Amino acid sequence: MDISDILFLLLFLFPHFYALELDDCPASMCGNNTFVPIRFPFGLRGFQPENCSYPGFHLTCNTQSTTVLKLPNSGEFFVRAIDYVTQEIQLYDPSNCLPKRFLTLNLLGSPFAAAFYQNYTFLSCPSSFTMSKFTPIDCLSNSTTSVLATPSTSLANSMSAECKILATLAVPVSAIVQTEDGFSTNFDSDLSLIWYEPGCTPCEAQGGICGFVSNTSQALGCFQNSTGGTNDGFQVFRIICVSIAVPALTMAIGIACFACIKDRSPGRTAQRNSTAVAAAPDQEPTIVVMGLDQTTIESYQKLVLGDSRRLPGPNDTTCAICLSEYLTKDTVRCIPECKHCFHADCVDEWLRLNSTCPVCRNSPSPAHVDSNGA
Repeated sequence: MDISDILFLLLFLFPHFYALELDDCPASMCGNNTFVPIRFPFGLRGFQPENCSYPGFHLTCNTQSTTVLKLPNSGEFFVRAIDYVTQEIQLYDPSNCLPKRFLTLNLLGSPFAAAFYQNYTFLSCPSSFTMSKFTPIDCLSNSTTSVLATPSTSLANSMSAECKILATLAVPVSAIVQTEDGFSTNFDSDLSLIWYEPGCTPCEAQGGICGFVSNTSQALGCFQNSTGGTNDGFQVFRIICVSIAVPALTMAIGIACFACIKDRSPGRTAQRNSTAVAAAPDQEPTIVVMGLDQTTIESYQKLVLGDSRRLPGPNDTTCAICLSEYLTKDTVRCIPECKHCFHADCVDEWLRLNSTCPVCRNSPSPAHVDSNGA
């Protein structure tokens, strides 16, 4: 290795060591809440630099050391947990009345979305009518009036004589609920939201930490997650590298003037170029496929509905993906094992991106060829 090669190596390495020192974005949390570690794409205002978070993912801590997410059009929610691999955040209402928030929930302007939406009808009924029959929503009810919510259209219609329909709206849910007449819900679980951008699932699933590659770039990178003593040793290594690189670079600039003059010959330039080309291996991009291949999808049972519109298995009269009712001559596809059926176009698009059933989230076996029709 001659002088010019040493100079090239120093000029290449120094900016990277310097960037590592600047782009240090450690995880943070509100108080001792170890269940909600805050790191990229989220950032904690006042504790982490702006470049440590993705736009729209800012969190705050309140006076009780609770993690708070403020949605642009729906106000503040408390954060229960964050899953960085599945890109899912669990929220709950500060006033413990999530159904009331559903009536005005608007996710526009935020990077978050619901995994599914399901239509629910909210009804106001006399307490004497609903007592011991249905599950009321306590935070919306009082001693004389009970508020119910049900995804069953037939149930809501049958109760319209005794109850007043408050609203019918699409409620964000983590999975579609298959219900029968006589069932209602009190929404006692959290609000589960997901995000699609930035897409860090492949990095997080491999144990890495996603983040911006530099302070001035919006490009994403996947970094090694170092903890404990390994991290301390890495910090010392970086300090040593920076300490050596600064004086070495200063000295190399002086040597570069002489080295560049000597390195001007065409033969020398051609030799370096050919060596550099030969040394650079071809790198194939890594393609992460989350869903199923088309051959596997086509192997699943496909039906054309007749006049009865009858479906096999535990299925409702509506497609759980597009929420549209099945019609005569609609083409549907059913997933093996669980027998959940959907419009063929809807579920084909879903399975290209996901390998699980949209309703029960079970993974079907890869080879099920069924040529039966209806």
